[in-house]
Amino acid sequence: IDKVMQEDLILSYPYEQMTPFLQLIKEAALDPRVLSIKITIYRLASKAALVDYLRLAAENGKEVTVLMELRARFDEANNINWSESLEEAGCTVLYGLEDYKVHSKVCQITLMEKKKIKRITQVGTGNYNEKTAKLYTDLSLMTADEEIGNDAAVYFKNMSIANINGHYDRLFVAPNSMKDKILALIQGEIEEAQRGEPAEILVKINSLTDRKTIDALKDASQAGVRVRMIIRGICCLKAGIPGLSENIHVRSIVGNFLEHSRIFFFLNDGEEELYMGSADWMPRNLDRRVEILFPVLDDTLKEKVKHILDVELADNTKAHVLKPDGEYEKIDRRGKVLVNSQKQFCEEAVAAVPKTDHVYRERVFVPAEPAE
Repeated sequence: IDKVMQEDLILSYPYEQMTPFLQLIKEAALDPRVLSIKITIYRLASKAALVDYLRLAAENGKEVTVLMELRARFDEANNINWSESLEEAGCTVLYGLEDYKVHSKVCQITLMEKKKIKRITQVGTGNYNEKTAKLYTDLSLMTADEEIGNDAAVYFKNMSIANINGHYDRLFVAPNSMKDKILALIQGEIEEAQRGEPAEILVKINSLTDRKTIDALKDASQAGVRVRMIIRGICCLKAGIPGLSENIHVRSIVGNFLEHSRIFFFLNDGEEELYMGSADWMPRNLDRRVEILFPVLDDTLKEKVKHILDVELADNTKAHVLKPDGEYEKIDRRGKVLVNSQKQFCEEAVAAVPKTDHVYRERVFVPAEPAE
């Protein structure tokens, strides 16, 4: 808790473990300063330490509120069982909204410190699933930023009264305002390009099917905006067509881990804006689900996320590039240094672990009983 109060942290799964986030919840369950924990849950592992810690918090007198989405496909029965377990421990369980799936990934810890209310907010691109966090690439931000914290507090209040039309200063929340804000960011790059200034959009998502967003990206390409996209799955935009989308480059990376994170970068006249979140650019995410995109504000963390994008754009081993005819082709690697982005991230994660000094100590065997 104290570390997050001092600086923002980003975890990059599966190259970094979910353990620090789980430790944060465990500390919150035991910390006398903590007043409440609120969290949205879409999918959980069959065995979840997170639930144990939430139960512990409730048993320790914390106000624990869980917004559980019971309509998560294939996990309906699992989520019902977890809901009952949480309620038995004294947690307040809300069951989502009638007309919208709640797909956002957000958790907030509220505490009283020196007679002032403080908030720690976690927002991410993936589920609180301790199993898939070892198999899917996702990003998780933990921050004590007041504006993000205030927005998250308003968000949970709105969800408790089924209000999807709330106002947020830092967060983009679907279905109310996310699409409009994304389109506004794309339009901002178009206007920069029209003024002859550098303009760039870089996006990593699972799927692109939303028509308005596709049309905006084509307009950006025609205005001279450089658009690069890393899309693992469905892409309904044809890239590289002269006069239509020649400035758009699309690639898909399929490796040992499932690429699941969503990242959105806009050059913004040199004042780089970077967002991450739970939503793909699909009608179901932008129009029919409750989703959250959040900004990365810390410059060091921005560089960490941009490094992920740079390495994936350089991948020539697991990446396939979308051609104008709609087919994907492997990258010609002849004469090039091979780049496997997932392998590189694994190597970087290992290198980042502090190495302990191995000092040889002579050991002398002393028998427990004297030899006869």
